Amino acid sequence: MRHVRTRPWSPWGLLLSLLCSSCLGSPSPATTPEDRAGSQGLRFRLAGFPRKPFEGRVEIQRAGEWGTICDDDFTLQAAHVLCRELGFTEATGWTHSAKYGPGTGRIWLDNLSCSGTEQSVTECASRGWGNSDCTHDEDAGVICKDQRLPGFSDSNVIEVEQHLQVEEVRLRPAVGRGRRPLPVTEGLVEVRLPDGWSQLCDKGWSAQNSHVVCGMLGFPSEKRVNTAFYRLLAQRQQHSFGLHGVACVGTEAHLSLCSLEFYRANDTTRCPGGAPAVVSCVPGPLYAASSGQKKHQQSKPQGETRVRLKGGAHPGEGRVEVLKASTWGTVCDRKWDLQAASVVCRELGFGSAREALSGARMGQGMGAIHLSEVRCSGQEPSLWKCPHKNITAEDCSHSHDAGVRCNLPYTGVETKIRLSGGRSRHEGRVEVQIGGPGSLRWGLICGDDWGTLEAMVACRQLGLGYANHGLQETWYWDSGNTTEVVMSGVRCTGSELSLDQCAHHSTHIACKRTGTRFTAGVICSETASDLLLHSALVQETAYIEDRPLHMLYCAAEENCLARSARSANWPYGHRRLLRFSSQIHNLGRADFRPKAGRHSWVWHECHGHYHSMDIFTHYDILTPNGTKVAEGHKASFCLEDTECQEDVSKRYECANFGEQGITVGCWDLYRHDIDCQWIDITDVKPGNYILQVVINPNFEVAESDFTNNAMKCNCKYDGHRIWVHNCHIGDAFSEEANRRFERYPGQTSNQIV
Repeated sequence: MRHVRTRPWSPWGLLLSLLCSSCLGSPSPATTPEDRAGSQGLRFRLAGFPRKPFEGRVEIQRAGEWGTICDDDFTLQAAHVLCRELGFTEATGWTHSAKYGPGTGRIWLDNLSCSGTEQSVTECASRGWGNSDCTHDEDAGVICKDQRLPGFSDSNVIEVEQHLQVEEVRLRPAVGRGRRPLPVTEGLVEVRLPDGWSQLCDKGWSAQNSHVVCGMLGFPSEKRVNTAFYRLLAQRQQHSFGLHGVACVGTEAHLSLCSLEFYRANDTTRCPGGAPAVVSCVPGPLYAASSGQKKHQQSKPQGETRVRLKGGAHPGEGRVEVLKASTWGTVCDRKWDLQAASVVCRELGFGSAREALSGARMGQGMGAIHLSEVRCSGQEPSLWKCPHKNITAEDCSHSHDAGVRCNLPYTGVETKIRLSGGRSRHEGRVEVQIGGPGSLRWGLICGDDWGTLEAMVACRQLGLGYANHGLQETWYWDSGNTTEVVMSGVRCTGSELSLDQCAHHSTHIACKRTGTRFTAGVICSETASDLLLHSALVQETAYIEDRPLHMLYCAAEENCLARSARSANWPYGHRRLLRFSSQIHNLGRADFRPKAGRHSWVWHECHGHYHSMDIFTHYDILTPNGTKVAEGHKASFCLEDTECQEDVSKRYECANFGEQGITVGCWDLYRHDIDCQWIDITDVKPGNYILQVVINPNFEVAESDFTNNAMKCNCKYDGHRIWVHNCHIGDAFSEEANRRFERYPGQTSNQIV
């Protein structure tokens, strides 16, 4: 046996062995079982403002130091885990980009990934404690369900901030005791504190302060005020000052984000030599309070806006779309924050942004995505003035479309309408308030001609979102003694803010059917569908077919041919058909369901399934001046999910008397080779025409947006062949591009450029 000689360890050898063991991957202290065994030693709290008690920026105390969480890869599942750590049952949402203000100190967690079932945030994957490449502008927040876990004691976990916060601001008119028109645009600035409303000391008050206050109150800008008049008036009045030293930069979305100081309870001298701060705001076009302001705004030269909101349930909210190269497109939500959202809101005539929305919260757009990584300071006059990144198709998808919710002026229109007799607050018979001071009374609306567009305005005025149904006949329980019909002949375009802005009979009430049963009613919903036709597919699949009459008996039975087909020499001869495929997407936030119940669906032997809608689309051939020369007579439709996006499952199918509809994220495809998917152009003379397809033309089913339901194409027909080009959705082009389309002189040759 060979003897092995051992050497004693030297200090340098011991150090080298420790270094080598570290190189070979020994576990770091951040991942030891003791640290991952639970949340012992960690404390959690909600911070930031403005916020409610169950929402805020998430802060974690570790090793005696408070820090935040980065929003990179943050999901609703992570929010569920954190809300349970905070003592709530679950999360209802989460926020990014420091919505509740940037935190301070360490950023404890980054790239947090949870499944949602973890008992502790320490069980979730992350980059490790304190390892982050984020800034506090990316702090994550959570919105928890306002329901506590049984037996949870919040004193051990949530630290309630004891300092005062500014949560509500208003303007109080200093003069005029009579009934003043709303919204109030000028007055003393007051903030709500725990002991009531208080004024702000005007020492050091700046235009930037006024800009922030006006933005909070729903106004895009401010104007100079006659301070000498208000100082003279202040000498005759007593005031309660609560704030002083307000210093805003002008880009803040809320007064709480400005530097300010509260008076202490024992301060005997408040605002010495000063007076209450006074602000005068300029309303946007929708809220001009007087005819003088309207005339002033109308006299300004107005260019076409390059930003718009689509798909919102309420005024001042929606998916952000921008105009580029005469085509509307969306904005990617990367780095989307309150500053960028506020620029959009003020550009559109609203106040600062109340919320910057990501993840297509207002529905997905279709077509181009024009902008990404928009970084605004908040002072830009337009979103296009902000630094941004031009985008390619691979950079972002419509599931990341950005949206906004803007601050709006208080107009009080919701106090002049109410619902009665419904099973919930979202439905009932519509009652409106009419009359002047001293003679106000409630009354009903005649149900004649009441439809979806009128119901949309009523639900908007009520603040209840979209209209599911507009009812001309109601069976609601009469909960009060309101029986008088005070409004009739109501006709709305659907864009009005209140019913009194719609056309209606002035003083004379004309109603064909009397009785409370035949008065207007509504069923409102916070979500709605939004149908959109795939215009490129129409252009790609359009062609002419000469189809023999003996193959068209079924189509004739469904009235899918022109009138002249009745006098044709059946079964000899043929009809000339313009055929094309129609792919209809639901990009809204609710499924599109037929208005009629299953008991009234009609069986069609030719197609072998039930049809749920008599009129779902119109197919028309128009002359350049809009005269109809041919139309498609598709009798009715069966609605189903033909295909869906990757993460969406089909829910509706026509076979076996199945449920019908179009799921959000799915589309219904009518191929060019099925019966009645055509326009009979046998009698159309050669020339230049417009092909028009309109979805849901009679507004039978409510949608969040009807302006994108029409599609138009230029087409040239030479008597033998047809060329279809320039197909687009009705609101996809700029106003100037639409005018060029309507003035299009037609093709002189078959070369389509």
